[in-house]
Amino acid sequence: MDKPQFKFQVKGNFYDGCFKSCVDASGEWVGQSPADFSDEVGRFQYSYKAIDEAIHSASSAFKTWRKSKLSDRIELLKKYQTTLKCRSEELAQAISREVGKPFWEAKTEVAAMIHKVDITVEDSLRLISDFEITLEGGARGICRYRPLGVMAVIGPFNFPGHLPNGHWVPAILTGNTVIFKPSEKTPMVGQILAECFEEAGFPAGVFNLIQGEKEVGRRLCIHEGVDGVLFTGSYEVGTRIKQDTLHQHWKLLVLEMGGKNAMIVWEDADLQIAVHEALIGAFLTTGQRCSATSRVIVHKKLFDSFVECFHERSKAFSIGHPCKGTPFMGPLIDSGAVDRYLKFLGVASREGCELIMRGKALDLPFRGNYVTPSICIAKNFTVEQSKKSIFQQTELFAPSVAILGAEDLDEAIEQANVTQYGLVTSVFTRSREIYEKCQEELEVGLVNWNKSTVGASSRLPFGGLKKSGNHRPTGLSATLYCTYPVASLEISEVPPIAQLALKTPGLNWI
Repeated sequence: MDKPQFKFQVKGNFYDGCFKSCVDASGEWVGQSPADFSDEVGRFQYSYKAIDEAIHSASSAFKTWRKSKLSDRIELLKKYQTTLKCRSEELAQAISREVGKPFWEAKTEVAAMIHKVDITVEDSLRLISDFEITLEGGARGICRYRPLGVMAVIGPFNFPGHLPNGHWVPAILTGNTVIFKPSEKTPMVGQILAECFEEAGFPAGVFNLIQGEKEVGRRLCIHEGVDGVLFTGSYEVGTRIKQDTLHQHWKLLVLEMGGKNAMIVWEDADLQIAVHEALIGAFLTTGQRCSATSRVIVHKKLFDSFVECFHERSKAFSIGHPCKGTPFMGPLIDSGAVDRYLKFLGVASREGCELIMRGKALDLPFRGNYVTPSICIAKNFTVEQSKKSIFQQTELFAPSVAILGAEDLDEAIEQANVTQYGLVTSVFTRSREIYEKCQEELEVGLVNWNKSTVGASSRLPFGGLKKSGNHRPTGLSATLYCTYPVASLEISEVPPIAQLALKTPGLNWI
């Protein structure tokens, strides 16, 4: 059954509390659905001049927003939450059309956005509660948390609503103002979210939207009027942001980047559960998740059974248009992603992997970036071979998984740690002892037990090590990077000067 169609009208950038078309456009592009090339979402323009205007809007608003009552900020965010609920179907369809994400999955993304407001208010705020200690001599020590200022939120295409929403809800709640630059792949999702803020009645300049391509994002990040950059995307782009802001040492950078995530399936694991969770982890969102499962390390006693079952199940799910029927997997985001995916299957083969399921471009009644999944067997790869493998070290952002064998748990852990990323690993075993050993020794920010690598909880921190992040986890922890602590020593009743002088050796003032 086809989903209801919403008509979208391009409105331009959003700042100073209203939408503004580009009078002096620096360029334009066509938003096209990766699921159907004939589906044109809209024609969008961008302006470099608008960056300065949006930053001025956000800076001006920060002067008063930072002083507003917390209760008022919560009330407005609750209104924003209500607009998300009211427009959830429309927002889900925009996500499906622009990303190619199945409609049912897009609806789960919108649901996560709605819940983020409650989670931040109820759970995250406590992490930055003011506190007081008593010091010797009658002084009080107090710590208060203050907002940073203007935050640039750079959004990804794969979760164009949920991931930036996870940045700006805590940022706005703690008194910051926001400028959102959505991916050029998902400009309409960005526009609808700006409309939600407008409908919620936020003061002008608290939330701002700037549309554009990569250069717009770069200019926004390096602007001296921006106090923090909250980024979700690839390691390569995150590295460029860090390089471009190298001399702006005062600027906060939150870099949530990629992953090359492993799943360890031990000999006592429940085979059916492990296969099911591996399928979800590897192929959900067409593999376009930073937490996607891309390497499965299986105990050699279970190896053949796992491969047989996984291979068979990988043939049994539907691939199709995100808004037609109920497919499990939609298209990749663009033709470049398709070409890169197919190219790396050749790399895997040349490196000695056995391709028991070779991914290929898929022809459907409507032209789109559809591909089939791939499975590579690297049963006897050593840790050293995996370390040198370009295929195993590169985040593909596609439905591809390599299956390796291991006999010793230390070897399995070493294989899991061998990549340059460190986001999430799943461990499948009935033994708590085995899980706890893995939990202690795995070099990642998240370790799951008998659960897929995807599907993290917003009530917990989310972030990784090495190429996956810069030690500023999102999720529950986001309020920490949206604020800075101010420590104070306070004495309300000043003692006589003679009393103070006697406490300081060598002073002969009295």
